[in-house]
Amino acid sequence: MTANLITHYKADPESVYNTWFIGNESRLKAFRSIRRGVKDTVDAIASDTFGNDFRGSPLEVVLAAITEQKQIFEGAAHPFYWKPKLRIPDIYENETNKKIFGAFLHACLNATRETQVLDEMSRLAEANIKGLGPSVANIVYFLHPTFVPPFNTAILNGFNALFNTKLKLGCWQSYLSMRETIVETNKLHQLLLSNDLGAFVGLLFELGSGRLTITGNADAMLKALQEKAVKLAERRHKEIVEEQREESEHTQVQHMLIRIGRTLNYKVFVARNDRNRSCHGESFALMTTPALPDIGASGEVMDTVSLIDVIWLDASTNKIICAFEVEKSTSIYSGMLRMKDLARSLSDQDCHFYLVAPDKREQEVIAQINRPAFKGDLDFSIGYLSFNALKHHCDGICKLAESHEVLKKIARFEF
Repeated sequence: MTANLITHYKADPESVYNTWFIGNESRLKAFRSIRRGVKDTVDAIASDTFGNDFRGSPLEVVLAAITEQKQIFEGAAHPFYWKPKLRIPDIYENETNKKIFGAFLHACLNATRETQVLDEMSRLAEANIKGLGPSVANIVYFLHPTFVPPFNTAILNGFNALFNTKLKLGCWQSYLSMRETIVETNKLHQLLLSNDLGAFVGLLFELGSGRLTITGNADAMLKALQEKAVKLAERRHKEIVEEQREESEHTQVQHMLIRIGRTLNYKVFVARNDRNRSCHGESFALMTTPALPDIGASGEVMDTVSLIDVIWLDASTNKIICAFEVEKSTSIYSGMLRMKDLARSLSDQDCHFYLVAPDKREQEVIAQINRPAFKGDLDFSIGYLSFNALKHHCDGICKLAESHEVLKKIARFEF
């Protein structure tokens, strides 16, 4: 692989590198939320409450949060769907395999060294659980992004084209061999890429999906991939334009929630990675408090909670009154997991949680709120606020309302 290829990859404003790896804030926010979801999965398996199907399990929430990342992870959940006719992947009805899978996730959560993670992946491979292949790497990547690269068909195709190999999809030996080559090659070009293997894998994904080609290489696989390039480029461009529109709308809604909170005399905290934003000439940093008060939670939980889009606090007691996640198409599950983390840390406080989403996504949002992983928690209920309702009532709330209770008149709670 040449530096020219990397340079071309990084120079494309619509490449995975620019739109996902460094140009997507939700990617960084997803890491902690997914880690929390993996812990929920481990706990459910350990307590025998995991269930016998992918649907409704905490694992479904984890994979949904991963597939929200789009592009590289678009089909990451498919290998985990329970296929009853084939009895795969055999981690739902087979209790022994379920425990092995839970032990694997638990060990990966607590691993601190590369060798530990590799040992666990080898043990899982040796267990030979039917239908459970190296697709689990897409989960482990979000626990150890410098050790484990993601894995799917496009990534493998790109790898085979770049290194002139014939590794097979779904084969543990192929994945582990691919991982070794990726890690070693990444070391050679680390200054151009990143310690995080997502940058390198993004390049493989672009090759495998046909958006990036190796000049002068007449490999038949690359020629076949090139035929897809035009359509894929058009699709990617539309996605980028839509994401930019969503990002703008997300900032506007955050701004309204900040305005309303301040008018109601609450202290307002905005997600720490959004403090540098502004809307209508008003800086979020100047409108909000710079840090959350100590709520008695662990440092890891506080790091997660500090990524919630907007939080209102009582000005005199510093108690958290309301928490809001403003949802785009790439953030609904990770946002819900962040708020669930907060709920677990506020057992003695009466906090109100809201998902704020476009009107066209109302039924989708309600369906997710009704998932067993969220609905079954009696201490954690979420209200739905539509963008249009918030926009329509924002000025009136700022003029006439006296407390957060006004939101109950425009939000939906019973689904």
